[in-house]
Amino acid sequence: MTDAAKAPRARPMSPHLQVWRWHITMATSIAHRATGVALYVGALIAAAWALALASGPDAYASFQGLLGSPLGLLVMFGLTVSFFFHLANGIRHLVWDTGHGLDIKSANASGVFVFAFTAVATVVTWVIALLMGAL
Repeated sequence: MTDAAKAPRARPMSPHLQVWRWHITMATSIAHRATGVALYVGALIAAAWALALASGPDAYASFQGLLGSPLGLLVMFGLTVSFFFHLANGIRHLVWDTGHGLDIKSANASGVFVFAFTAVATVVTWVIALLMGAL
């Protein structure tokens, strides 16, 4: 007969996030996907803005009131962060597509640059908006 065991054999476990050591390129990859999803939400907000604009002054004023609320401003700030992160990391990927910056030191440095650019560009944008009276 066969020598097959009746119980299933122990199988190796797949690595999980608890096993992997977090590094900057891993964080940028995950954040890039998350900001892409956030930008889809931003596109829906832009479509709602256009519908409110087309619906007349009352609908537009209500929509502007919603965006001007603390929650609306928080969402808009998050969309600003998402936009600048996705932009910078997309450019980073374009550079990688040319075959440059793929070594570990360059990839880590460009990851730090992406996060730094995101922070600076977001703060500068919101300071300009505040100084121009848009908030």
